[in-house]
Amino acid sequence: MKPVTVLFVASSFLATSLLIGCTTVGQGAGELEDSAHHEEPVTLSWKSSNSGESGILSATLLDGRVFSGPFYQILSQTELDQVGPLWTGWDYGWYGWDYWGTGPQVDFVTRYTGKVVANLASSSGERMRCRFHLVQPYKGMEGGGNGECELSNHDKLSAYFPAQ
Repeated sequence: MKPVTVLFVASSFLATSLLIGCTTVGQGAGELEDSAHHEEPVTLSWKSSNSGESGILSATLLDGRVFSGPFYQILSQTELDQVGPLWTGWDYGWYGWDYWGTGPQVDFVTRYTGKVVANLASSSGERMRCRFHLVQPYKGMEGGGNGECELSNHDKLSAYFPAQ
């Protein structure tokens, strides 16, 4: 092989490796508790193209319902308009969860920095909102975490994502 060909092949391999390395995926597990206190397992998965700072989160319930939607890691520089999709299908601010009301933006960012929030929907229009505490926030979702989700019918889900 000529040196130029070797350099081109090596450069192409490196570029492909870097592109592939940008997408991260992970899985987690959870327990859904309904209003009658029945519990059932839930499978969670996420995919991100920016080190787990934002992406798509999915939750599959035992009955086959799938909820999917955006997640965001809140950082000190996060602006509320960046996470606008969090309010879709809910009252603005997710009332009932601290600092999600119409109060100052700085309170929300301060409270949720280093945490992940998500808003998921099923194909039938049901909603699920989630918030997770990251074990290693500097690693995003890859660092693992745990938290809770609430369905629009008020059923609760406890969730866990192992570190990768």
